[in-house]
This record gives sequence, C-alpha cells and structure tokens, in this order.
Amino acid sequence: MTSKASINTKVKPGVQEVDVAILGAGFGGLCMAIKLREAGNDNFVILEKGADVGGTWYFNSYPGAACDVQSHMYSFSFAGKADWTKRYAPQQEIHQYILDTTEKYGIRPFVRFNQEVAAARFDENTARWTIETTAGDTVICKHFVLASGPLHVPSIPKIPGLDNFKGKVFHSAQWDGDYDLTDKNVVSIGTGGSAIQYCPEIAPKVKQLYVFQRTPAWVIPRDERGYLGVEKSLFAKFPLLRKLHRARLYWTNESRVWPIINPSIAKSLQNLAKLFIKMKINDKEIARKLTPDYTIGCKRILISNKWYPMFNRSNVELVSDGIKEIREHSIVTKDGVERPVDCVILGTGFVVDPRVYMKNFPLEGRDGHVLSQDWKDIAQSYLGTTTTGYPNMYQLVGPNVGLGHNSIIFMIEAQVDYILSCLKVLSENGADFIDVKPEAQDRFNVKVQEGFKNTVWTTGCTSWYQSAEGGNFALWPFSTWKFWLETRKVKESDYDFGYAKPPLLDKKKKAAATA
Repeated sequence: MTSKASINTKVKPGVQEVDVAILGAGFGGLCMAIKLREAGNDNFVILEKGADVGGTWYFNSYPGAACDVQSHMYSFSFAGKADWTKRYAPQQEIHQYILDTTEKYGIRPFVRFNQEVAAARFDENTARWTIETTAGDTVICKHFVLASGPLHVPSIPKIPGLDNFKGKVFHSAQWDGDYDLTDKNVVSIGTGGSAIQYCPEIAPKVKQLYVFQRTPAWVIPRDERGYLGVEKSLFAKFPLLRKLHRARLYWTNESRVWPIINPSIAKSLQNLAKLFIKMKINDKEIARKLTPDYTIGCKRILISNKWYPMFNRSNVELVSDGIKEIREHSIVTKDGVERPVDCVILGTGFVVDPRVYMKNFPLEGRDGHVLSQDWKDIAQSYLGTTTTGYPNMYQLVGPNVGLGHNSIIFMIEAQVDYILSCLKVLSENGADFIDVKPEAQDRFNVKVQEGFKNTVWTTGCTSWYQSAEGGNFALWPFSTWKFWLETRKVKESDYDFGYAKPPLLDKKKKAAATA
C-alpha cells in the first residue's frame, strides 16, 4: 500500500496523481475511504460535487425527510451509534452521523468539494484513469471507485408550460427553505418516497395542497417510537447489546425476502395494507384512488403514519387526472379543470437508470469501451461492482445491488471489502490492472435475471427498477447474506490481469543497451 506521505501528490498545477480516486462523499465513498485508511493506504482523494459530505442526506433536506430503514441498520457496522433518538432516524440525525463519522476517521482532508466529475477515461498505455472535473481540474489514478449512488440526479418531468410558470418551482432534492409556503396554493407532483414525507408536513401550513398522483404506492405503518434513555445508556455501556439489537433488526429485515420471492405470501399481506388504508381515510372514493392495483412489493413499499390521514384535511385534494399544461399562475388537468397555483414542488424522484444519469458523464474504458454504449440496452456489471472493459474501476451500489427488504449499508460494506480484495489480488499478481472477463459477467447476470422469475417484481407492474426493455437492473433478487458470501473472496479465474505498455522511448533505450 502507498504511504501517507504521498497524499495529494501534484504532478503539475491543476493535476493530482493518486492511487485511488473516489467519486462521491456519501455512505459509499466514506466507507471506501475509511477502509482504505485502515488498510494503510492514504493515497486517495474523494471528488464530491456538493459543498459537504453526506450524499443524498446532504442534498435532501425537505421537511419530514427520514430513512425507511431502522437507524441501527442504516449505519456502519464498524461505527455504531448508541444514542439514535428514534427507530427510524430523520435526515438531520443521519447527516450528523455522517459528519461525525467523517471527523472520527479523519476523512475530511481527503475530500475535494464542489468537484463534479465531467469525464473519465482509461489509458491502457499507462494503466491509469484520467478524471476531469467541471472545475477544470484533473485527477490521475490507478483505481477509480464510483460511489455516487443512483439517487443524486433529480428527475425533472417535461410538462407543457412549466418553463413559463410565474410562481415558485423546485424539486424535493433542491428544497428552497427560504420560500414561505404559508397560505400558498401548492401543487405537489408525484407520490413517491419523498412526497409522502414532505406533503403531510406542509399540509397544515399551506392554503391548499393539490397532490398529483399518477400511480398509488403501497404505504404501510411506520414505527415512530423513540429509544428510551435507559436503552441508549445500555447500548453505550454494553456495545454487545447494541450489536445484538442490530443483528435482530438485520434478520427481521431479511425475513421480508419471503413475500418478495413468494407472491402468494405478498398478496396475503396485501390485505393488511388495504385495511390500513380503510382505517385511515374517511372518504371511500379517495381510499379507492389510493389503493394500488398491483401486488405489494412490485414497486417500492413506502412507510408513513401521516400520508393517509393527510387526505382527511379539507385543504388537501388528491388529483389523479393527468396534467394537460401549466399556465403562468395555474395548472390545468386533462379533464379541463384549472386550479390556481403559487408553488409547484416536483416530488418526481431521481433518474435511476445509469444509462440516463451518466449520459453527460463520458466514461471510456479499454479497447473502445464506452459505458453509455455498453449499457445502451441495460446496465450490467459483475457483482454490481466491476464491469467488463473498465479495468481497475469499481462501483458501489452498481447494477443489481439495490434492495427491497434490508439495509443498503450492508451491501456497501460487502462491496468495499471485495474492492480491497481486488486491490490485494492485483498486487499479489504483480499486474497493473484487473478486468472482469465478459463470460464471467454474462454468467453472473444470467443468474441474477433468472432470480427475478416468480417474484413480486415480475407480477405485472412497471417500476423504476426496470429498463425500458423490461430487465431489472436495480435490485438484488436474493438474500443479502448470499451477496456477502459471493463477495468474500475474489475468484481470480473470472478476471484478466493486464500490464501497462512501456513507452516507445524506453523500448529504444533497452534495444540500444542490448545491441
């Protein structure tokens, strides 16, 4: 491993040469950096497009923002927090955890903020990646780790007239805290994970809230209990108790995979979700509109105790008719109804298909590989981590690593351990780069797509988990412990090992010396 003395080596002004470059300072990038330091490698840099660490928990600061995974599971296994306030932590507490962990492990000096990656290319001659940023800087590295995650590019819908609207418009991930919503006519477009959190929070403040829904989501109750002082004290005094609590949460979550792989079980649980709707909503017609017509779990399941009761308010209207256009001070639906609007909030989620959200990020590998072309049909990698044609490039939360039942932090830690193993194997082989074989990647992806058969994800709905062609590029269709087992050791036979090409000048010198 490279020593600490080589950190931030500059080869010329505006150019930095390091062993490892990490894209993104969220949970993934932070985990990668911490584990590199633990392995004795301080020769790395984190390129972060934002002004601080945190990733999605830095950018998403809308009212009511919170996690739908339990606090003790949505944190690093090696950096436990004994004093989580609630079962499901709010955004502010999660972001503070990230800030505290960053300081605890001394990662901040390695982060370059406001450095959005604009392009990256691999040079087979030098076996190095060259990364360019929108700030005009260049980073040259041996290993490139993409830790940007899929939830960072806001999805902006193309609605006729939106550009001509005279009121306020912002996306939930770009929340304008300075704009006062009090007594305003507000339109919220979308009913996904963000909207079900911020809508109940702003409903009491606004004059009128119009909630535009295209497809209803299954929403189940949220455990809002807080941790008692005695519980937090015991977790702090006896770390083993906290670890046991975390283990219980893990296996409880893991049991949720059974309804996913057994649609008949899911349909039975669906009746409880329907009962929850009936219990919380007074108007039968509104309840009908909020009841999905697809099997629970086919799309992302949401959790909230406030979403359904919100529709009992007199100043909240559920609008399921499509939008015809937005005018300067109003919104018109396809049934001809015009509603006055002061503010439009886009709760329309993120661009999650890597083929789309990386379209303005040219990424070139070896032998003419261009990621936008390789992924033009569907994004595919090996273990969601390495991709054929892109040597020494690794991705955290890559294709088919997302989850529908447990904590993504578990998957990130497994991937980081795997990446470190790749670096070790590469060093032991004395090679300059490692590249997964096409047949190994294809074999892995055939197995993954086979894993989706007869699950709730193939019961007929369409979701952001799928490409336009129907393949599921987002989720891991098995238990998380199976992913952990698959990433425990690098199968060297699945990889090619390569070497940098000596410069022509060096070849001539060697030839002259032996003449």
